[in-house]
Amino acid sequence: MEHLDTTDRFARLAVTPFTTTDAKGLELPVRGGKIREIYERRDLLGLLVRRDLQARYRDSVLGFLWTLIRPIVQFLMYYLVLGQFLRAAEGIPQFAIFLFSGLTIYAFFAEMVQGSTSSILNNAGLVKKIYLPREIFPLASVGAAGFMFLVQVLVLLSGAIIFQALPAPVEMLWFIPSVLLILVYGLALGILLSALNVYLRDVQYVTDVVMMLAMWGSPIVYAWTMVSDAFRTLGLPAWALEVYTNNPITLGVLGFRQAFWGEGTPGDYPDNLLLRMLIAGVIGVVFLFISHRVFTRLQGNFAQEM
Repeated sequence: MEHLDTTDRFARLAVTPFTTTDAKGLELPVRGGKIREIYERRDLLGLLVRRDLQARYRDSVLGFLWTLIRPIVQFLMYYLVLGQFLRAAEGIPQFAIFLFSGLTIYAFFAEMVQGSTSSILNNAGLVKKIYLPREIFPLASVGAAGFMFLVQVLVLLSGAIIFQALPAPVEMLWFIPSVLLILVYGLALGILLSALNVYLRDVQYVTDVVMMLAMWGSPIVYAWTMVSDAFRTLGLPAWALEVYTNNPITLGVLGFRQAFWGEGTPGDYPDNLLLRMLIAGVIGVVFLFISHRVFTRLQGNFAQEM
């Protein structure tokens, strides 16, 4: 019986068509390229996302309740320390929603980038043993960050409803372009840094520091108008403010805040915000394409480097 099973397996193997794998990945006999290849492994991608989420709270009594506890505690600390003790809330109505909306979208970006940067190294066992589209690992980190983001959005939405801070329904549509903009740049940076980190392990530590600095370089705990006033007071040229404002993180934070912070006025945002986001989005798509090309060229030696 065992001999028949072995013979049958060899017979099936003999008629199975060969596929070619090189530094660029799997050569598929169908259209779709890398996107199709990843789509064919969507079940594995889902498993990697769940594994990432479960690993965060493994052996924890409260488990996934920490996904709610953490953002709430973080919000309270920033609100009390910055808003009450340091008086940052003065002059900013509904400061709680103002603050937490910026923290929510930025945390999504930071988790995407930081998780993706170390994703290849964290899955070294799989990379060295079997062929998989390497992009699936940073994508799994993005998926896990997306789940955490949705939980924080629920907390933010609940708080905005409780404090009666929501804007008009049409203003809440700013949620879509803001998240898309942050997603494109987070994915592009994550894919690029995940490949570079294989060759230079310091990348992940530099990324952590840069993400910390980037938070304070964006209008999250302070208003954009404070920056524009400060630039004028210091006599800085107008292009300096434009560089700051057109930063994709700044644009994403401002757009996302407009979707949840109803107390904002047109003066709290730069002119032509949607157009700025559209231009930044187009640049982000180009950046994503370039990042993937770099990733493709570097992935051939991942196993050897690890």
